[in-house]
Amino acid sequence: MSATVDDFVKRNETRFLDELLEFLRIPSISTLPEHRPDIARAAQFVADGLTRAGLENVEVVPTDKHPLVYADWLNAPGKPTVLCYGHYDVQPPDPLDLWKTPPFEPNIRDGNIYARGACDDKGQMYMHVKAMEALRSVHGGKLPVNVRFLVEGEEEVGGESISRYVPLHKQKLKADVALVSDTEMFADCVPTLCIGLRGLIYLEIEARGPARDLHSGVYGGAAPNAVYGLIELLAKAKDADGHIQIPGLTDDVIPPAAAELESWSRLPFSEEEFLRDQVGSSSLTGEPEQSVLERVWARPTFEVHGIAGGFASAGAKTVIPAKAVAKVSVRVVPKQNPEKVVASVRKWVASNTPKGIQTEVRVLSASPAAAVNPDHPAIAVAARVFGEVMGRPTVFTRGGGSIPIVGEFAEHLGIPTVLMGFGLPDDGLHSPNEKYRIANYYAGIRTIARFLEEYGRA
Repeated sequence: MSATVDDFVKRNETRFLDELLEFLRIPSISTLPEHRPDIARAAQFVADGLTRAGLENVEVVPTDKHPLVYADWLNAPGKPTVLCYGHYDVQPPDPLDLWKTPPFEPNIRDGNIYARGACDDKGQMYMHVKAMEALRSVHGGKLPVNVRFLVEGEEEVGGESISRYVPLHKQKLKADVALVSDTEMFADCVPTLCIGLRGLIYLEIEARGPARDLHSGVYGGAAPNAVYGLIELLAKAKDADGHIQIPGLTDDVIPPAAAELESWSRLPFSEEEFLRDQVGSSSLTGEPEQSVLERVWARPTFEVHGIAGGFASAGAKTVIPAKAVAKVSVRVVPKQNPEKVVASVRKWVASNTPKGIQTEVRVLSASPAAAVNPDHPAIAVAARVFGEVMGRPTVFTRGGGSIPIVGEFAEHLGIPTVLMGFGLPDDGLHSPNEKYRIANYYAGIRTIARFLEEYGRA
């Protein structure tokens, strides 16, 4: 690593941290309409940061929902172009009573920043911005590669606006490779490149019973109950061992290759520690014939996230609910077609709807899985640099979560994505007390800067 970049980061650590803390104080919750002003503030914060870092053509791009932020620096003729992506929106912090400190008042404890969005994805995205500043400072105002930035405010709610933007602006976004820091290292100090992500289909399943809520004393035993009907339906989705019972939902699944499975077996993974330290339950569930890593990386899922209907407030109200809604997701793996999977769910719901109940399936978002060729030159450079900075060989993993834009970049721009994340498995993404290690924030800035230097020489 160029010592000059190291020195620049070291000299500016306090300022870099203060800027991130300011960013984290903005409650840019994309799913709640009352936070639209905060979304606008966060977008402008990103734009201002890119301007200070020396990027050009910085613009806040309005959309039908939340704005995108675009910037570029294209003054390195003959060098590759890297498209840096991230998101400035965050998940709701609920339940608030489980946070040790307020989610939008960043707190530093034991070398970590605790705040909503600290790791997902403000802390990781902002590393890219600071890497640009560091590189331009030590390279006489220049960058070793051409760079474009595209930062969105809807990743946590499906990314609808960026999905429309990318295919309409292929020339504007033209690049050789994308760089995303929205993943994690497999374990502490283990440099990790993710080369596969599951796709995400997010659904609402609505059940309707009687025409209105009914008195359970007068009608109980005769009238259909929408909440119970929905529960009865959902209970058929998996058997007791976690095998999905929806025909078509496990079609087209290609098992990991033997070499990939062998490499996973050498990862520092303990099922007992995973259960105790990350899941925090009495037992793991899922297909028993599959390893835990296969279950979370390479198998489809069907999960229920919440059910609403009837009366659930304090006290008692004896009603038979007329309507109930479940939020449901399906994670798909490479080669599975989301449209085909949605059709399978619709057919299964129609065939298994209980007597007296009417159902409707609504698709809120759908994105395919993504796979990255580990032999791509940019991946090779990233693996070497990441390993050198962290002091041990880089490992290759898949991710169980979804980053829809990776598939969009592959489909519309024809480019792979380097998934270089600096989070840790216990950072608590989407949970109370989300955190991000400060040392990883600085290491990420240095690693991204070196990756761009080395990729520019490749």
